[in-house]
Amino acid sequence: MKFDIGEITTILKEQIEQYSEKLEVSQVGKVLEVGDGIARIYGLSEAMAGELLEFENGVFGVVFNLEVQNIGAILLGDYTKLREGMSVKPTGRVLSVPVGEALLGRVVDSLGQPLDGKGPITSEKYYPVERKAAGIAERRPVNQPLQTGIKAIDAMIPIGRGQRELIIGDRKTGKTAIAIDTIINQKNNPKGEEVICVYVAIGQKESTIASVVETLRKHGAMDYTIVVASSSSSPAPMQYIAPYAGTAMAEYFMYEHDKDTLVVYDDLTKQAQAYRQLSLLMRRPPGREAYPGDIFYCHSRLLERGVRLQDKIKEEYKDALLKAGISNAALLGHRLSARPGEDEEKKIEEFSKLTGIPKEKLKDKGKELYTKGGSLTALPIIETQEGEVSAYIPTNVISITDGQIYLQPDLFFAGVRPAIDVGISVSRVGGNAQVWGMKDKKVAGGLRLALAAYRELEAFAQLGTELDKASQAALDRGARMIEILKQPQYQPMNVAEQILIIYVGNQGYLDNIPVERIQEFANKFLAFIKDTHSEIYEDIQKKNGIDQELEKKLETEVTEYVKTFLSDETPDVR
Repeated sequence: MKFDIGEITTILKEQIEQYSEKLEVSQVGKVLEVGDGIARIYGLSEAMAGELLEFENGVFGVVFNLEVQNIGAILLGDYTKLREGMSVKPTGRVLSVPVGEALLGRVVDSLGQPLDGKGPITSEKYYPVERKAAGIAERRPVNQPLQTGIKAIDAMIPIGRGQRELIIGDRKTGKTAIAIDTIINQKNNPKGEEVICVYVAIGQKESTIASVVETLRKHGAMDYTIVVASSSSSPAPMQYIAPYAGTAMAEYFMYEHDKDTLVVYDDLTKQAQAYRQLSLLMRRPPGREAYPGDIFYCHSRLLERGVRLQDKIKEEYKDALLKAGISNAALLGHRLSARPGEDEEKKIEEFSKLTGIPKEKLKDKGKELYTKGGSLTALPIIETQEGEVSAYIPTNVISITDGQIYLQPDLFFAGVRPAIDVGISVSRVGGNAQVWGMKDKKVAGGLRLALAAYRELEAFAQLGTELDKASQAALDRGARMIEILKQPQYQPMNVAEQILIIYVGNQGYLDNIPVERIQEFANKFLAFIKDTHSEIYEDIQKKNGIDQELEKKLETEVTEYVKTFLSDETPDVR
């Protein structure tokens, strides 16, 4: 082989010209010990808390403890492949997960890596798993309902978009069922009110997670859902970061696409146990029930990310509105709202002259000038032992959230499903997150108090005491309302159906129907109204309630239907 001397000389000259002295300094640590999902590392004196570390065999870890002589790291991978003496490099960045539309319909682990065998996930954006919660100025009051499709919840313990509502109860009492039904019900949202859902499974059996995914797929809910799975076989660090990762995936849709999102954490008890395991292995001082002192902060910084964001003024109108001294949509709505005695048209005309914005755009409080802010609704699940809601982790999460839905085993085994104890279940947002029709006294306005009183009366009646007529009537009505509120799994109901059937029960139309036939009546009556009097049903849907005009129409139809039902006749459909 002949060498071309001229060619070699040219290459050498180019290399010499391009040469420059670059001194790269990078710290490298050594693994002192490894095991049970943690590692101690010597030599990384400049590592930061929460920084991502890379081991020489490609396994990643996160800085967890900063000590005088060494650092403690939690491992995000197979720790059995690590050995003492292996080198470790800091990456200079925090732990992040892929986010975006590509994740919808997928099952991923805590790092956003696919677990469903449908190929890799291509995502251009990454969000840090730990993110500062929105500040007070960025938030707005929670007043838009998030319909669960479950009569007992939507009627008595309403959940709003941006709320944090705890689902709490013993194991096998239907906690996950409520969360799954809520996700399935989001399929019925009208255009513009869609909700992106993230279901985070922590410490569950893989077969259970697979069953949930199959249920969501069967009901068409996977199209708008991401499942973050960290099973009981996953290392403790993966179980610990799973809820943060799921929240980051939802935040992308909330912040960048102004979408409403729902995150279910199933369940935070197991996440707390994983965090306790890591903390004890790291020799952090144990506190109550061996949990570390910062377990409350662990959950509060997660759930504080639940928020309903302020509406955002569109870019093209920002300058014009700033000249008028208006910086946000709430202020704009306030300025355009006519006070008593003020002429709205005149006010709009004056504001149009001041800003140069056409009058048509300023109508309806200037809604065309801004986009609706997104929201993140959190449904954390906590498992109790023998109904002990005063234990450490349950009381922690109760104090962080905006209410709780408590499921009672006795009710569950008595066939009342969902087994909601209305006595200690509460929504601190309350009627603000309900449609007006549900708040009506004739529908569900006083239902919660009535059922709580029924439970007290029921306990009293079991003593064998003779009751007066009024107490007996209240007992009979309560028993029928309990039957109405029973609901099979995976069958969420829309608001119109709920309002209709609760109204019929609350107004005493069912008082003569045997308790054991209430469910049969409810199903047949709803089908009857939809099929033969669709105009009534459509009116309830349109108005989100029953006004006086509708009430008169309903009274005739319900009375007639009850008579034919009791006589087992086929109702007249003319």
